[in-house]
Amino acid sequence: MGSNAKGRTEMEVGDDGVAIITIINPPVNALSFDVLFSLRDSYEQALKRDDVKAIVVTGAMGKFSGGFDIAAFGVLQGGKAARKPAVAAIHGLALGGGLEVAMACHARISTPTAQLGLPELQLGIIPGFGGTQRLPRLVGLSKALEMMLTSKLIKGQEAHSLGLVDDIAPPEELITTARKRALEILERRRPWVHSLHRTDKLESLAEAKEIFETARVQARKQSPNLKHPFACIDVIETGVVFGPRAGLRKEVEEFQGLLHTDTCKSLIHIFFAQRSTTKVPGVTDLGLAPRKITKVAIVGGGLMGSGIATALILSNYPVILKEVNDEFLQAGIDRVRANLQSRVEKGNMTKENFEKTISLLKGVLDYESFKDVDMVIEAVTENVSLKQQIFADLEKYCPPHCMLATNTSTIDLELIGERTKSRDRIIGAHFFSPAHVMPLLEIVRTKHTDEQVIVDLLDVGKTIKKTPIIIGNCTGFAVNRTFFPYSQAAILLAERGVDPYRIDRAISKFGMPMGPFRLCDLVGFGVAEAATSQFVQVFPERTYKSVLIPLMQEDKNAGESTRKGFYVYDQNRKAGPNPELKSYIEKARSTFGISVDPKLMKLSEKDIVEMILFPVVNEACRVLAEGIAVKAADLDIAGVMGMGFPSYRGGLMFWADSLGSNYIYSRLEEWSKQYGGFFKSCRYLAERATQGATLSAPAGDAKPRI
Repeated sequence: MGSNAKGRTEMEVGDDGVAIITIINPPVNALSFDVLFSLRDSYEQALKRDDVKAIVVTGAMGKFSGGFDIAAFGVLQGGKAARKPAVAAIHGLALGGGLEVAMACHARISTPTAQLGLPELQLGIIPGFGGTQRLPRLVGLSKALEMMLTSKLIKGQEAHSLGLVDDIAPPEELITTARKRALEILERRRPWVHSLHRTDKLESLAEAKEIFETARVQARKQSPNLKHPFACIDVIETGVVFGPRAGLRKEVEEFQGLLHTDTCKSLIHIFFAQRSTTKVPGVTDLGLAPRKITKVAIVGGGLMGSGIATALILSNYPVILKEVNDEFLQAGIDRVRANLQSRVEKGNMTKENFEKTISLLKGVLDYESFKDVDMVIEAVTENVSLKQQIFADLEKYCPPHCMLATNTSTIDLELIGERTKSRDRIIGAHFFSPAHVMPLLEIVRTKHTDEQVIVDLLDVGKTIKKTPIIIGNCTGFAVNRTFFPYSQAAILLAERGVDPYRIDRAISKFGMPMGPFRLCDLVGFGVAEAATSQFVQVFPERTYKSVLIPLMQEDKNAGESTRKGFYVYDQNRKAGPNPELKSYIEKARSTFGISVDPKLMKLSEKDIVEMILFPVVNEACRVLAEGIAVKAADLDIAGVMGMGFPSYRGGLMFWADSLGSNYIYSRLEEWSKQYGGFFKSCRYLAERATQGATLSAPAGDAKPRI
C-alpha cells in the first residue's frame, strides 16, 4: 500500500497475520511528508483489516529510517494507543524521527550494528515526535539526557543492554524475529505496554531533580549561548513531574518555537552545507569513478605526518612512513602508537584492534618502497626548497599513476611542483592538527591538476571520515587565507589600548573555541610568524605590520610550548595573564609611533567581535571573488571545521549575511578612515553593499580557479 510518490510505505500481510509496513525513501528512508502520510495510512489500514493480527514496521535497503526530512518536522507528534501490537525491525540506522517511530511501537528488534540516536539538537531543535518522553522511560533519565544533549549515537548491542531495544537479531533473521515478537505480544506471552506508560526505568522525583540540575550545569558550561539544550531538559522534566501527556504538549510547544529561531536556521544551513562540499561543477559531475588506493606513503613523521598516518591506518589503508634517520622515524612511529593507545585508554579501541591497526604502518628511510604506492602525502616543514626536492624525488621513484599530495598550509603548489613534469597529479591535501581528530580536509587544486586525481582524493577523504572542501590554489588556501586578519586585528587593537585578555574573552563569549591571543600561544610564535611573513609578502597592502611577537620572541617567549607567550602556563598547562605583556605592547607601539586611542579602550564586546571578525569576512569575500572557493557555504564549513567558528551561527558568511553587507561595509569604511588600509573593504563587499545583496550570492565576474 502507499502512494506512488518518491517517499512511500508498502504493506504486505503474511499468512501468519502479521502486516509488514516498509518505509521506502532512498537513500536513508527519511520521513518526508509523503512517507509520514503514507505510514499513517498503512498503519490505519492494518488496524482496520480483519486479516491483520499484528504489525511490524521496518525500512527498505538495509536502513530503518534516517529521521525526519527537515521540511516535514512537526507533521506528527505523539502517538495513539494501538489496538494491535506493533514491533519495529531496526537495521542500518534509526535516527531522530526514525527512532521516535520505533519507540512508539510496543517492542523493538535490532541488528547488533544498527545505529540509534536522537541527534535533533544538532539542528537547533529537540525531538518532536515524542522522543523526549519515550527515551527516558526506556533507558533512564541520565542515559536519555546524555543521548539527546550530546546527539550521541549508540549501536544495537548497547541499545539492547540499555533496554532501548528488546532483542538482537542478525540481518537475515530480523524480520522473522520481529514477526515472532509481535505475535508473542498479541498472545500475551510478552508485555503489551506502551512506552509512554513505562515507569520502571525512571528515577524517583528527588533523584530526578538532582539529575536535571546537573544536566543544566553542564549545558550552561558547554552551550552558554544556546537555548535549545535547556528547552530539551525542561520538556523531559515536565513529563517526569506532570506525566507523559503534559510532556508531549510541552514538547510540541517548545519544538514549534525552536523551529523558527536563528540557531535552528544556522544549524540546518550547516547540515546541508556540509553535505554539499563534495559537489563541484566540472569535477564531480563528469562521471569519473575513484580509483582504488591500496597503499599510501607519507614523507615526514612529525606531528602532522604521524597524525595523517593515524587517520589512514584507522581506515585500513596500509601506510609507509618515511623519515631521514632512525631517530626521527622511531619518534614518528611512537607518535602514531600514542595516538592509537589514547583510543584504547578511552575505550574506543580494543587491544586486538590496536595491534591489527599498527601492523598497517611500516617505517622506511629511503624511497625504495615507493615503487608501488598509489598516493604520497608530503608532510615536512614549510620549506620551499625542501619540498621541491622531495617532489622531484617522488617523480623518480613513484609509479606514473601515483597521486602526489602536499600537506602544506600556505605555500603555493605551483612553486612546490616547479621542478617536476608531473603537475597534473600534484594536489594539496591540507589536514588540520591533530590530523587524526580534526574533521576538515582542504583539497587544493592547481590549474594543472587532473580531475581524476581530485575525485580520488575526495574518495580518500570520505573514507577516512573527513569533510573535504575543494578549493583553488593561493597563499593560505581557504581557512588560513580567510582567517589571517583574525590575529592581526587583535594585535592592532591591543597596540591601541584594548586589553588583550578582554579581546580573548569577548571572542570566546561569541563562541570561538579561544581568542586570537590564546590561539597564537597554542599554535606557537614560530608558526604564527612564518605564516604572517607569507601574507605580508603576498598581500602587503592589507596586512597589519607589528613587531610585538618578534619582540617577545627575543626573550624566548614562544607560546604554550615554552609556557610563556601572551599567557603564562603552569605545569598543568592552565593559562594565566602574562604580567610582562603590557611592557612588550608599549615597546611595539613606540616602534611605529602608535598612540593609545581612548575610544577603543571603551569598546563594547559587540564592537570588539566586529573589529576582529569583519576583516575576516572581508578576506572571505576576496576568496569568493577570486574563485578560490566554489561557494560561500564551503567557506562556512571551512570556518566551522577548521577554525571552530560557532556552527550555531551558521558559519562565517551565513553570520555575515545575518548582519547585512551594507552594515559590514559601513563599519569597515569607518575604521579604514581611522586606522588605515587593513580595514579597507574589498570591491566584492562594496558592490554587494551598494546592491543590497547578500555576500553569499555567487560572484558574477569571478573566474573559478577550480
